[in-house]
Amino acid sequence: SNICNLCRISMERYAMQFLKDWKKRGNRKPLIMRGARQVGKTWLMKEFGRTEYEQVAYVNFESSKLLQTLLEGLHRDFFGIHSKLGVYY
Repeated sequence: SNICNLCRISMERYAMQFLKDWKKRGNRKPLIMRGARQVGKTWLMKEFGRTEYEQVAYVNFESSKLLQTLLEGLHRDFFGIHSKLGVYY
């Protein structure tokens, strides 16, 4: 219905604005996107990357057993994750 579409568009705008505000902060921390399945997280992050950055790397930790193995125990250590990803990408 039209109301559902209006709500979806409002949420997309709100989420995109949140990400743009996050990007502008000088003291921002790494962003980890979590949430229910099939709600638009991947679309949002890809769209944010496409519109806000010249270069983007998309890494799906769920679809790669290699990444899951490499990153076990590092889920709260951004620099450890970053250095391990650098080896493989």
